[in-house]
Amino acid sequence: MDGFKLSPLPPTVELESRTVLRQLASAHRYLAELKGKAATIPNESILISTLTLQEAKNSSEIENIITTHDELYREVLFHKHNHNPAAKEVNNYARALRVGFEKMRSDRLITVNRLLKVHQVLEENDAGLRKLPGTELKNERTGQVVYTPPQNPQTIVDLMSNLEQFINDNSLLNVDPLVKMAVIHYQFESIYPFYDGNGRAGRILNILYLVAQGLLDIPILYLSSYIIRTKSDYYRLLQGVREENNWEAWVCYMLKGVEETARETIDLISEIKQLMQEYKHRIRTQLPKIYSQDLLNNLFCHPYTRIEFVQQDIGVSRVTATKYLEQLTQEGLIEKHKMGRNSYYINKPLFDLFLP
Repeated sequence: MDGFKLSPLPPTVELESRTVLRQLASAHRYLAELKGKAATIPNESILISTLTLQEAKNSSEIENIITTHDELYREVLFHKHNHNPAAKEVNNYARALRVGFEKMRSDRLITVNRLLKVHQVLEENDAGLRKLPGTELKNERTGQVVYTPPQNPQTIVDLMSNLEQFINDNSLLNVDPLVKMAVIHYQFESIYPFYDGNGRAGRILNILYLVAQGLLDIPILYLSSYIIRTKSDYYRLLQGVREENNWEAWVCYMLKGVEETARETIDLISEIKQLMQEYKHRIRTQLPKIYSQDLLNNLFCHPYTRIEFVQQDIGVSRVTATKYLEQLTQEGLIEKHKMGRNSYYINKPLFDLFLP
């Protein structure tokens, strides 16, 4: 890697080879199916809330930030009283993703300033772009330096400005948006603009770009589970672009990730939808006096819920919210648990859908 200098975008090579085009067709097929499947869930916050947390967990795991689903959901409920650093970091990731989505969904623009805001939420600091030299990427096992990203602060600023222009101006490179996403991800991870959190910020950038391009309406396709399964390939192929200009293998890897992840997410959304229908029928039959769509949505936005969530989501008093949750518990629809003096309630079948 001695002498490697990261070039501004766009790349000066042909990106859409026959192999890439074949993989593109399959990736687009399942991505379009996912977009349609997501539209069948009546409340978008159900998928945003549940899938964002799942992605946050997987993406953080790549960076060796490990937490259990139970720890993660309890952090959502009791973040002021809970003291699990890993769960807190995972929830920061989920918040950062939602912040990024809300900022770009109206105008579909992804700017450096918006990425800085995402990173600020992610890391809980405003360190911003790297200004000090010394950052190196090393092999986790051997400690060997495998890549040295740009060190000069002005170079980092210039490359990020170029990346922003490339993301938002489709005239700069006439390729399919999914191919362009692979290029964007490579460039962002090669600039390595922050002191920490670059991998997670880069994976947030992936999904924001898919939404910005209209390939999805909401952020629900996440590549982190795929990257976990293929971690060595991910780093090897990134490095292959830097060392050998091997764009084809890298782009195909990313397109395969889109296809596999879309298929998995389609199946998961189908399971969530089926479970919602079952709960809708059971609550209407067993507890007709308390049934409402808002109550059903609450039980599926939060695998773990508490009295305050029900109060807020369906606009009832604390007494009424407590009564609803106790009745749902008695009918076996949710489980009641305690953390200190606080009660919380688990939609166990929904929780189980997210387990490996």
